[in-house]
Amino acid sequence: GPCTECSCSSGKEPNKDPSHTKKKENGDQLCIPKIFFGTRTHKQITQISRELKRTVYSCVPMTILSSRDYTCIHPVVSNSSNRNEMCVELLEGKHGRSCSYYHGVHKLSEHHALQPAPRLYQAWDIEDLVGLGRKLRACPYFAARELLVGADIVFCPYNYLLDPQIRDSMDIKLKDQVVILDEAHNIEDCARESVSYGVTESQLRAAREELDFMVNNSIRQKHHEPLRAVCCSLI
Repeated sequence: GPCTECSCSSGKEPNKDPSHTKKKENGDQLCIPKIFFGTRTHKQITQISRELKRTVYSCVPMTILSSRDYTCIHPVVSNSSNRNEMCVELLEGKHGRSCSYYHGVHKLSEHHALQPAPRLYQAWDIEDLVGLGRKLRACPYFAARELLVGADIVFCPYNYLLDPQIRDSMDIKLKDQVVILDEAHNIEDCARESVSYGVTESQLRAAREELDFMVNNSIRQKHHEPLRAVCCSLI
C-alpha cells in the first residue's frame, strides 16, 4: 500500500513538512530555501520567465535581478554612460537633487501585478517590470531588489552569483539556498571575467605621472614607489 509517512499522502502541505524547511541561523524561524537561477544573458532570463509563465508554478513569488542598464527609467540617468555613479549621486542627494522614481519604489514592489495571488498573478520579465515602473513612475531596479526578500525563485545573470562584490552589494546570500546554472559550460569564462580587469596604456601612463608626482613630493612615498614600479613594468 502507499507509504503513510510521505507528506503528500498524509495530506500535509509540502512546505510544512520538516524535510522541506531549513532552520534559519537564529534557530527560531523555518524558511524554504530560495532557488537562484543563473543565466548567461538577460535575453535568456526573458525566455525562461516566459516559460515559467506557461507552467503551474507561474504564481510562485519571483524576482529578476539585473543592472541599471536594463532597469533604470530616470530620463537623465538612463541615457548616461555611467548610470551607476549618477544613480548613487542622486540617492545621496548631491547637488541638491534626488530621484523621484526611487521614492516611488513601494508603489511598484507592492503593486498587485507583482504580488503572488492565485489566478491573478503571473510570472513576469524585465520588460513587464519596466513597463509597470514607467506607468507608476517608480524605480524597477530597486523594486526588483525589494522583491528579492520574499521571492522563492530569483533569476539573474551568472556574475551576480559568481562575483563576490556583486553578491555583497545585492545582498545575495547563497548559504543553504539552491543554485541552478543554465548552460554551465560558460561558467569558466564568466568566472575569469569577474576577476579580470582591463586597462589601457594611456591609463597606465596617466597613473605613472600621478605616482611620479606623489613620490617627488614625498606623499606617502613607501606606498607609492612600489605602485609606480608596477606601472613602469606594465608599460
